[in-house]
Amino acid sequence: MSAPKHSTRVTICGEEYTLRTDASPERTRAIAAHVDRAIRDVMGSAAVVESHKAAILAALSITDDLFKEREGRAEVGKSMRALSSELRRWLPPGKRGGAT
Repeated sequence: MSAPKHSTRVTICGEEYTLRTDASPERTRAIAAHVDRAIRDVMGSAAVVESHKAAILAALSITDDLFKEREGRAEVGKSMRALSSELRRWLPPGKRGGAT
């Protein structure tokens, strides 16, 4: 059974949207606020006046942040696996468990 859908009204760059999503209204508003800030940052720091172009540049920036986080998470996972393998060597054979 899926989570109930929530309809949440948000404003992004002065435009009002009603979003229907599984996410809580608080989460939806937080995400919309993040997108609004990103677009406004682009509009304020560049010679971009058109909101649709600013939205594309903001989407690229947000996606870059996402990719960096994913890469960081993959590195942490790799480090944790290496550390786990190293620690497993120090355990008595009966306590080592299966290799992962």
